[in-house]
Amino acid sequence: MEAAQRSGLPTRFERLGFAREVIRQEGQALLDLAGRLGETFCDAVDRLIDCRGSVIVIGIGKAGLIGQKIVATLASTGTTSHFVHPAEAIHGDLGRLDREDLVLAISFSGETDEVTRLLPSFTERSLPLIAITGNPQSTLGRAAQTTIDLGPLREAGHLGLAPSTSTTAMLAVGDALALVVSRIRQFAPTDFARFHPGGSLGRKLAKVDEVMRPLDQCRVAVDDQNLRNVLLQATKPGRRTGAVMLTGIDGRLTGIFTDSDLARILESKSDAAFDLPIRHAMTCDPTTVASGTSLMQAVHLLAERKISELPVLDGHGKPVGLVDITDVVGWLPDDPDRVEATPASSGKPVAGDGQPAGFPESVPFPNQTGRERRT
Repeated sequence: MEAAQRSGLPTRFERLGFAREVIRQEGQALLDLAGRLGETFCDAVDRLIDCRGSVIVIGIGKAGLIGQKIVATLASTGTTSHFVHPAEAIHGDLGRLDREDLVLAISFSGETDEVTRLLPSFTERSLPLIAITGNPQSTLGRAAQTTIDLGPLREAGHLGLAPSTSTTAMLAVGDALALVVSRIRQFAPTDFARFHPGGSLGRKLAKVDEVMRPLDQCRVAVDDQNLRNVLLQATKPGRRTGAVMLTGIDGRLTGIFTDSDLARILESKSDAAFDLPIRHAMTCDPTTVASGTSLMQAVHLLAERKISELPVLDGHGKPVGLVDITDVVGWLPDDPDRVEATPASSGKPVAGDGQPAGFPESVPFPNQTGRERRT
């Protein structure tokens, strides 16, 4: 700090003051802009909703960079949109525009040469034009069918020259347009998931069907088979899961047999159990989820109930797959004790932890309750 003072440079405290002032200026500009929005904004929203083609965003320089972000927001919230660089547009990229498209042009001055040179082409092709500008009486503002006025803005900073407040206002208006249109179209979380299949957003909104092991990769057997035959026959190549899903002759899930169940039989030295129907050893009515259930709901169930396998059932109670904890371990919450599980929305409802059928009295079998494999 002493060196900065000796050289005449701003101190750390002064630098923070400058930064805070920039943010305050931009924040106040947004508040003022929110109060100025009027009917032209609603007109722009109507035009976006009525557009049967794509929204083509035009801008250059800093406004062009903002335009690219607006395109990304429109596209991710359900409005088909593309960015066209105005300098490229006059050299052939105008061919990208279809007769049903709409143009959203951004220029704070409204006199940007690369943008205004395109206006006759928009008129010739009868393309609707929305302008976002700080000067509604500019060439761009007067040419547009709908003009959103950003109002008189002073750029932030000690020079007041670098695009800052103006670009912040452009971005805010673009976000407002995209999100209001999205809300009117009733764009839902499930729609959002379709456009965001990757990353944390996609994982939060994914369905169990996207991650579960499909039935042809699961171990499945009829519950009247003896345990020995099930262990010999219910094998699958590839990823191994520590559970066998058991069904009745009608194909409906009746129970589950896990590695933990097998370990208990071995520990109890109940050799006769291997020649009894597996239904005597299985856990009846295990915890399940319906096909179409949110993956995060399934993960919450695994964490809350401390189980390792979760059968996925169709609307008739028949298994269609299995969620194994090894496939979703990276999505488990940090604090499972605070997780509240949400029931499946359709199909067979989430069941309890399950009750084993138990063996006949002649075959002792310890630990007859809660025998789903635990993590």
